[in-house]
Amino acid sequence: MYSDLKIVTGSSNPLLAKAICDHLGCQLTPALVTTFSDGELRIEIGESVRGDDVFVVQATCPPNVNRNLVQLCLLIDALKRASAQRITAVIPYYGYARQDRKVTPRTPISAKTVADFISVAGADRVVTVDLHAGQIQGYFNCPVDNLFAVPVMLDALREKQEEDIVIVSPDAGGVERARSFAKRLHAPLAIVDKRRDKPNQAEAMHVIGDVEGKTAIIVDDMIDTAGTLCAGAEVLLKNGASKIIACATHAVLSGPAIERINNTDALSEVLVTDTIPLGDKLERCSKLKVISVSALLGKSIHNIHTGSSVSVLFV
Repeated sequence: MYSDLKIVTGSSNPLLAKAICDHLGCQLTPALVTTFSDGELRIEIGESVRGDDVFVVQATCPPNVNRNLVQLCLLIDALKRASAQRITAVIPYYGYARQDRKVTPRTPISAKTVADFISVAGADRVVTVDLHAGQIQGYFNCPVDNLFAVPVMLDALREKQEEDIVIVSPDAGGVERARSFAKRLHAPLAIVDKRRDKPNQAEAMHVIGDVEGKTAIIVDDMIDTAGTLCAGAEVLLKNGASKIIACATHAVLSGPAIERINNTDALSEVLVTDTIPLGDKLERCSKLKVISVSALLGKSIHNIHTGSSVSVLFV
C-alpha cells in the first residue's frame, strides 16, 4: 500500500485537475510551472512528496502540445528526484496519437517516441482517455489504463430522452466505437461510407443503414478540423435524418472547425468532454456542450491508489 495520495498539475488543463481533486476530496499539491526569461520551462514542486503516491494530471493537448509534453516530462522528473514512491501520468488527451505508424517512407512513429519520453522521465504508470489507437498502450513498458468516455456520454444522451435514435460511425474505422454505443442504447447502427474514386476528386459519401426520420448520433473519438463531421452530418440530412447530434471525446477543434460547425445547419448539437480545455471556443460556438470526465478520472485514481480494480470502469 502506498502512503499519501497527491495530485500535481501543469498548465494544460488546471480546471480539470481541480475538478478531479474536488471529486477525491483533496487539494492540489502546489507546483511552480512557469518559464525563465529565455523561454526555458521552470518546474518546482512546492511541498515534500517523499514516499507519496503522486498523480500528474497533464494533457499533451493543443494549442501548445510540445510545451505541455515537456512540462509533463519535467514534472515527472522533478517528482522522481524528490523521492516520490510512485508516479502516475494522467494524460486526458494523448498528443501525437494519430502518428502511430509509418504511413510514408522516412517518417517517425511519433506516438512511440512520446511514450519513450514519458517512460524515460520516470512514469511508473499511465492513465489516459480514449486513445486514438488502442495499440499505443503497447508502446509503454509500464501499465497503461485506457479509459473510455462512453459512460459519461451515455448518461448525457439518456438525459436527452431522444426517441427513435440511430448511432452513426463517421467512417469505417470508428465502427467498433459506434457499435459499443449502439449496443448500450439498444439502437441500430449506421455507417457513413467515404470513397474517393479518382485522385483529386471529391469524396463520394453514402450512408449504410437506415437513418430516415431518426435522430442520428454521430460518435467519434475526436473532432479536429470538423471537415469529416460536417460532411457526414450533411449526407445524413440528405438521407432523411430528422436531427443530428455529434458526440466526441476530444475537442481538438483546430483551424476552421468552429466556423464549419457554426455554418452547417445539419448539426444541432455537439457533445464533447473536458479532456481538452475549450476556452473562448464555447462562447464562439453555441452548439458545443461540455461533459466532464473528472469523476471518471477521479474514480480511476482512487482505485489505483487503493489497489482496487480499474477494469470496472471499462465498458
